[in-house]
This record gives sequence, structure tokens and C-alpha cells, in this order.
Amino acid sequence: MTEIASAGVLYIVATPIGNLGDLSQRAIDILKSATRLLAEDTRRARSLLSHIGIDHPRVERFDAHTEDGRAEAILEGLANGESIALVSDAGTPLVSDPGAGLVALCNARGYKVVPIPGASAVLTALMGCGLLQSGRFHFFGFIPRSGVSRADAIGRIVNEVDVVVLFESADRTDATLAELAALQPSRMASVARELTKVYEEFRSGPLQELATQVTTPLGEVVIVLGEVTRQDEAITDAALDARIDAALERGEHAKTIASQLAAWSGRARRDVYERVVGRKLGRAR
Repeated sequence: MTEIASAGVLYIVATPIGNLGDLSQRAIDILKSATRLLAEDTRRARSLLSHIGIDHPRVERFDAHTEDGRAEAILEGLANGESIALVSDAGTPLVSDPGAGLVALCNARGYKVVPIPGASAVLTALMGCGLLQSGRFHFFGFIPRSGVSRADAIGRIVNEVDVVVLFESADRTDATLAELAALQPSRMASVARELTKVYEEFRSGPLQELATQVTTPLGEVVIVLGEVTRQDEAITDAALDARIDAALERGEHAKTIASQLAAWSGRARRDVYERVVGRKLGRAR
């Protein structure tokens, strides 16, 4: 699609994830000159603007709840030549934050999109953990909170041989580490918190060890899992049954266990589910 020469520009502006000194001069210039500012949290955006001495007259809410309904009005502004800047709560927009649909729509209709790079929790965690040896990593973002969808995500994560990066909230970090450790206790990992702030911390070690260090950190956490060597031999029935029994002991539901272990073992979910039900009935006798 040919760009519309007379139209405005949508700037995607990365903001600090903690240390305000990480805001680039280029980002500051864009935020000062933009006609409108789209923000996931308008209060946090105004706080950032105040720090750099900007009293922006048009800071508008743009989050997961308003993205679809606001898109056409934003494109209308671009058609009228407006310069519009999009920021997330912190870090690089569109990385587990809203905005991808708007950017795709702008690209499809010929409006110019300019990314202004900067701080990223993903890259900061990778820089500090020392687990990225091959240069390959997979980003999973925030995984589902519960149910089969969460089990599917956990299964895909542990079945990935390259480095894995995921986000987690403070109150679910311990539970997620415990689930990962139950499937891959010896896999090296790192838990990064308070990135770029005064109390920045990296805790590294085998998942089994990290899962025993019960903490409730503030804010969001980045979990990095190291590379693993894929097993050449198929997972044995005995190994699968041991995982099933351990999950049943923890009180997990049969469908959740089947979904998670199907991804981990490479077997059909239906077959694993039947095995889970059989083991569960055997325990009840």
C-alpha cells in the first residue's frame, strides 16, 4: 500500500520501564510535538510528561477496551494531518500491550507508522540473565491465568528448546514457577524484578530451586527459561505416569493435566486424558 503523502504520522513511542533516565531525546521530541497522545493509562502518561516538562493538552485513553472503538477516529485524525503518539504504561508498545490492530490498520490504509525504540523489559531481562547463548528466544508474554488454556501454554513453554521469556504478575509468579518446576525441575531459569530501578534483582538457578524461594515481588516479573536439549527418545509410559500422579496429588483437574502433559510429551491429548482418568480411578480404589 502506497503511503498517503499529505497524512499525519502515527508514532509508536517506547517509554521507561522504571528508570526515567532511559527515555530517549528522540522520544521526548516526539512527545512534545505530537498533536495527540494515546495512552494505556492517562495518569501515568501525564506523570511522565510532567517529568520532562510537558503539559500536553490532549492525552487520550487507548487500551484493550477502547482500541477497536477508537481506531477509525484515530485514522481520521491522521487523514487530517495530525501527528499522533502511542505509548503504553511502560516499555515498548505492542509487546503484550494494545496497539497491534491500529498499526495493522494504518499499514493497510497507507498511513505512515514510525517506531521510536527504547526500553524493553524483554530485552533488559535477557541482557541481565546470561541465559541467551544461541541468540534464539521465544516470547510468550502473559500466559492465561487458569484452565486448559493455561495448561496448553505451560505445555508449549516446557516443550520449547530455545530460551523462553514470559511476563507474570507478582501474585502469580510463585504458582507459575511451581508449575514449570514440576515439569522441568532442572531447567535453568531467571526471575527478574524491578528492572532498571533501585532494587533491580535477578534470581537465577534451576526451576526447582527457584520454586522453593517463595516471594511476592512488587509489580510485574519477567521469567526467563534457559535452553534445553530435546530428548531423542520418546517419553516412556513410566515417566508420563509419574507426571500424572504428581499432578493428581496436587489436585489438578484431569483435563488440565492432559492438556499440559500432551504438549510436554508430544502424545495425543485424548490418549493422555484417558491415561489420566485411568490413573485417577486407580487411586480412588
